[in-house]
Amino acid sequence: MSRQRTWGGRFKEGPAALVQRYTESISFDRALYAQDIAGSKAHAAMLAKVGVLTAAEAAAIASGLDRVKEEIESGHFAWKVEYEDVHMNIESRLIELIGDTGKKLHTGRSRNDQVALDFRLFVSDRLAIWRSALRDLVASLTEQAEKNKELLLPGCTHLQPAQPVALAQHLLAYAWMFKRDHERMADADKRARICPLGAAALAGTTYPLDPAYTARELGMYGVFDNSMDAVSDRDFVAEALFCASLAMAHLSRLCEDIILWANPGFGFIRLPDAYSTGSSIMPQKKNPDVAELMRGKTGRVYGALVSILTLLKGLPMTYNRDLQEDKEPFLNADTTLTLSVEAMSGMIRELLFNGDRMREALARGFLNATELADYLAAKGIPFREAHHTTGSAVAMAEERGVSLEDLSLQELQGISPLIEEDVYTALNPATAVARRNTHGGTGPSPLAAQFTTLRQWLEHEQREPR
Repeated sequence: MSRQRTWGGRFKEGPAALVQRYTESISFDRALYAQDIAGSKAHAAMLAKVGVLTAAEAAAIASGLDRVKEEIESGHFAWKVEYEDVHMNIESRLIELIGDTGKKLHTGRSRNDQVALDFRLFVSDRLAIWRSALRDLVASLTEQAEKNKELLLPGCTHLQPAQPVALAQHLLAYAWMFKRDHERMADADKRARICPLGAAALAGTTYPLDPAYTARELGMYGVFDNSMDAVSDRDFVAEALFCASLAMAHLSRLCEDIILWANPGFGFIRLPDAYSTGSSIMPQKKNPDVAELMRGKTGRVYGALVSILTLLKGLPMTYNRDLQEDKEPFLNADTTLTLSVEAMSGMIRELLFNGDRMREALARGFLNATELADYLAAKGIPFREAHHTTGSAVAMAEERGVSLEDLSLQELQGISPLIEEDVYTALNPATAVARRNTHGGTGPSPLAAQFTTLRQWLEHEQREPR
């Protein structure tokens, strides 16, 4: 049997070695050390404010905690499994450094509200890092879109050629997705960064604590309203993981486009060497491994979200040890999302686009069929009839193995006498794109408006703190 714990007053012996290994969390929750120390310093300052500690005691605790942090960050701190978690490791070392004054730090709090605070701060800090990475990704997409705004390519539905669109429109579609992810995370942070200190184990405390003061010291948005909810709530973890999962879904969609475009059958992009790999036996291969791995890693983040939801669904009030299982899924998802967004941002910046292959693709698949239907509708033919007439023209061109614009005027007039020489201007892909100037469309005016809005947002986010 191992030695007694800080909570072991009523126990005759400590837990078995197997139980110690099974229940410890220090192997992963040490990642929360900075938040634990920040929370403890704020708690000590609040205890001094309300008269539970003297100013000298609070100062000694703060100084001792700073020394502990220095030891951790310099690699000289000895993490001990027998102390179970990050909280007790830090507190035990604090007591070694400053003596009995360190034992007063835990006054008015429980590990239940302490861990809730630490994890809220940690999740909030990671949300800020995710948002910064997403901002850079939106910038990468916007820069590439502006650099290549003259290029056109086939826009698809059902992965079939549909209509010509600006490459910028395609890239900015993802920029807007990641901007929404950024905004979702900012909103989630409002609920994550709420101070639970003062809830104690579950029922509050008899000490005259001031949770609002602690919250202000930590730069939090507010305090808990119900002590039982404060120690048992992990909605903020699930919400952050939902935001991460949706961001990964968007990354995975972008990966799929990159993988398709890099295939020689499309040939729309040339992958940068730094973001691709070769084959061990096929020297011609240039594989989009980064995009493929990112597409695959999406499942990890989904799994983390499902783990948390499953963890929470059957818990009675209030704190249960099951909640120790909330950190590893989040930590894994955090690493996955952060690296994925950073890798995608770097890859997007280095992509090279092949305008010639895009123009070749525009000539296949009758992407200008809608233009012919619109042209006929503008001549006064009801659109449904114009649609049917255009279908006949497509069938004729397909039978002859040519594009719509390759049909002669005489052939087209055989389908509809209203067709005139100006039809060839209408069938030009550049004309088709240029005419789509309604809000949010692929035409020059709405694209310019998108660029303006995104640039303004990027500049604002660059200036704004958390």
